[in-house]
Amino acid sequence: MPEPSDRGRLLRGGRALARLLLVWALVAVSLRLLDLWLTEFAMPLWWQPIVFAAMLGLLSAVVWPLIMRFAPPGAVLFLGLFSFLLLGAGILGISFAVPLVYVANLRTAVVVAVVMAGVAGLVSSMLAIDEDEVFFRRAARRARRGGSDPCDDPPGVLLLQIDGLGYDTVRRGVRDGNLPTLARWLSQDSHLLTDWHCDWSSQTGATVCGLLHGSNDDILGFRWYEKDRDHVMACANPVDAAEIERRHSDGRGLLANGGAARGGLFTGDADHTSLTMSAVPILTRSRRGRRDPAGAGYYAYFANPINVVRTFGSALVDVLREISASTRQHRARVRPRIKRGGFFPFARAGTTVIARDLMVSAIIGDMLAGRPVVYADFLGYDEVAHRTGIERFDALAVLRSIDQQIGRLQRAARLAPRRYRLVMLSDHGVTQGWAFTHRFGESIEQLVGRLCGGTPPADGSRGGQQTGGWQLGAALAEAATGAGPIARALRARAGKQAAKDRHRTEEGRPSAVTRAAPGVVVVVSGHVAMVSFTEHEGRVGMETIEREFPDLLPSLVDHPGIGFMLVRSARSGPIVLGRDGVRGLRDDTVSGRDPLSGYGPHAADLIRRTDGFAHCPDIVINSRYHPATDDASPFEIHVGSHGGLGGGQSRGFLMYPADLPAPGEIVGAEQLHRVVRGWLDHLGHRQPVPEKETELVAET
Repeated sequence: MPEPSDRGRLLRGGRALARLLLVWALVAVSLRLLDLWLTEFAMPLWWQPIVFAAMLGLLSAVVWPLIMRFAPPGAVLFLGLFSFLLLGAGILGISFAVPLVYVANLRTAVVVAVVMAGVAGLVSSMLAIDEDEVFFRRAARRARRGGSDPCDDPPGVLLLQIDGLGYDTVRRGVRDGNLPTLARWLSQDSHLLTDWHCDWSSQTGATVCGLLHGSNDDILGFRWYEKDRDHVMACANPVDAAEIERRHSDGRGLLANGGAARGGLFTGDADHTSLTMSAVPILTRSRRGRRDPAGAGYYAYFANPINVVRTFGSALVDVLREISASTRQHRARVRPRIKRGGFFPFARAGTTVIARDLMVSAIIGDMLAGRPVVYADFLGYDEVAHRTGIERFDALAVLRSIDQQIGRLQRAARLAPRRYRLVMLSDHGVTQGWAFTHRFGESIEQLVGRLCGGTPPADGSRGGQQTGGWQLGAALAEAATGAGPIARALRARAGKQAAKDRHRTEEGRPSAVTRAAPGVVVVVSGHVAMVSFTEHEGRVGMETIEREFPDLLPSLVDHPGIGFMLVRSARSGPIVLGRDGVRGLRDDTVSGRDPLSGYGPHAADLIRRTDGFAHCPDIVINSRYHPATDDASPFEIHVGSHGGLGGGQSRGFLMYPADLPAPGEIVGAEQLHRVVRGWLDHLGHRQPVPEKETELVAET
C-alpha cells in the first residue's frame, strides 16, 4: 500500500470541494479579465462572471460528457479542435441565458473556451491533482457494477519500459532524488532492483521483440541490410516493423488474451494497441475486429479540452526548455555535444510530452477496463539522452517527469477493478561518447567506401566536422611498421593472396539502397556498423574480402575508433579480429590479446549467436570502448548511444515486486521474456493459445 501522504493525491472530501471553489473563483476572475481584453465579449454587471462561471462548470460536468459521447471521433481526433468548437458553442448558448452578457460570435466563444480550459489545467497543476481522476473514479464504479469480482481475477501486470535507462543510471537516480517514486518502492521493500544483460544488438527493436514474443532471431540492429532482398530493414518503419512481427509472432505473445500495447514497436499479440509501430491500421489488418479502432486512445484523451491545453502548453514549454539547454551547452562548450536545432525541439516535445500523456491516459483506461497485461514504452529519456548525454541536467529532468507519471499510474491503479503489479524495466542502457564522425573526421560509411575504392565527394568534403590532426590522418596513414600485429599479419596475408587484377562486377540493377562503394553496402545502428558485399550471394568469407579488398580489414582493425570485428573464415569459421589479437568462436581459441576483453563475460556467446543469423552481414564492426573513461564513439551522430557492446549500453534494469520469484541472471531479451512469462504463470494468468489451435480444438 502507498504511504498515507499519497492518499491525498486522489480527489476526495474537502480537497475536492476546495478545488471546486478555487476553480470557480479563478474562472470568474478570468471572465472579468476577458471582458476588459476582448471587445466582442462583455459582462457589464459584477455578478455576471460568477453566474456564468457556475453555468460553465455545470456544462463541463454534466452536459459536456453527454455531448462527447455522441460526437464523431474523427472530429475530436483532429488535435481536439472539435472539442473547443463544441465548448465554444456551449458558451455561446450560455450567453443567451445570462441577462446582458454579450458574446459576438463563435470565434470569440472559442477563445473564451480555450482560456477557461487553460485556467482549469493551471489549477490542477498547482494543486498536483489529476484532472481526470474524477472521471477515473466514476469509471471504476461503473466497472465494478458491471464486471466480475476482482478477487476472481489474477493480478494484472503493468510492464512499464523507460527506454534507454541503464542500470547504473537508475541506481544514481534513486540515490540522487531523480527517481523518487522508484526510490520509495525500494525503501519500502515493495520492489527489488536488478540488472539484465542485453544482446549484442542492444537496441529497442531486438529487445522488445524478444521480450514480447520470446524471439529476436535475425534482428541485427535497429536497421540492417538483407542481401537477398536488397533492402534495408528499419524497426522504425511501419512496413518493416509489421514484417518483423510477422516473422516472430506465434500468437503466444506476452500481451495475448486481452492485453494492451502502448507506444512501442510491436504488439506482442495484444488485442488493444495505440502508438505502436507494427500496428499502424493502414498496414496491419485487424484480427477478427478485436483491435481498437484507429485513434480510439486519441479520442478518449483529446475529448477533454483541458487535456489539450495542458498537453500542448507543456509541449511548448518543453520546446523552450530544449532551446535553452542547447544554448547553455554551446556557451559552456560542453563536450561531447552535437547540433540540436532544426526540427528536434518539436520532435522532442512530441516524445517527452505529447506521446507520454497519450500513453498514460491509455494505460489508465486499460487498468479501469481490467486488462490483464499492459506494456508501455516511455521513449522520452532515450530521445533526449541521444542528443544531450545520459546524465546531463535536461536528460535527468525528463527522467523526473517520467517518474512522476509512474507515480500517477500507481495511484490510478487503486481505482481499477483488479489488483495490478507494476514492473519497471529498460530495453537497454546508453554509452556516452564523442561521435565517430566528429572524432575522426569521416563517417564509418565514408571510411569503408574509401577503402573499397569508392569515389569521394566531388568537393573533397567529408561527412562530419573536421577535427584535429591527431585523429584521422595519424590513425589511418600508418606504415606497415607502425601498425598493430593483427593489421601487419592481415596485410601480409592479403599481399600473398591478392590477384594482380582484382575484378569487381558492376552492379547489374538499380537499387534504392545507397552504396558506400560499388557493390558495398554499409548500414549503421548505434555502436555497430554492418558491411555487406552485394555482388556475392550469401555470406562472403574473409578470404574473398582479403582478395578483393586487401587494405580493408587491416585498416579497419587498426583504426582507433573500432574495437573489434566479426568475420567468417572458410577454414576457421567465425572469428573476431581486434588490434592486438584474434578470437576463434568455433573453439574459443585466442591468439594474442583477446579482442573481447572489456566487453563483458557474455560477449563471445552473444557474437556467436549473431553469427548464426540468416542475414548476418559479411563484416560486423563494434566501436571501441574505453573502460577507463567509460566512453565509446558511436557510428551515428549521437552523444549517448547504444546498439552494440561496451559500457552501460549492455546493462538494462529490471525492478519487480518483491513477492515475485527472483529472476536470477538474465542474458538476452529472450530470457527476459521467459522470466516475465514465469511471473504471469506464478500470478495465475492462463497461457495464450493461438487462434489456429483454438479453431482446431473447437472443430474436434
